Amino acid sequence: MSIIGIGVDIVNNNRFKKLIKNKHFLKKVFTTKEQKSSQSIKNKINFYSKRFAAKEAFSKATGFGISQNLYFKDIEIKNNKKGKPTININKSTSDYLKKKFKVKSFKTNLSMSDEKNYAIAYVVIEKK
Repeated sequence: MSIIGIGVDIVNNNRFKKLIKNKHFLKKVFTTKEQKSSQSIKNKINFYSKRFAAKEAFSKATGFGISQNLYFKDIEIKNNKKGKPTININKSTSDYLKKKFKVKSFKTNLSMSDEKNYAIAYVVIEKK
């Protein structure tokens, strides 16, 4: 496999203390599934800041960022049964990226981490 794009983003968690109280912000940036997943999480600030960083890192890995062709809610961050974070994108976004990258399929790799003050995410997109 060859690497198509790499992206990284770091977020100050203090910024998210206020942001996650804003329902408009949550609706604009996070999918319904992400918001439901947060209900069972004790530390919502870190939960949302990591996911925001992951969405930003993914957008950077695509090479065009959040724009007219990619929106925050097109990118969904979830964890598999063992806790590994994964990126899900909708079909239209996937089709657009395949066309942009000139590939039949691609794979995304995501790593997220957080500390008291910061959350970070790293994304690598590979050609399958």
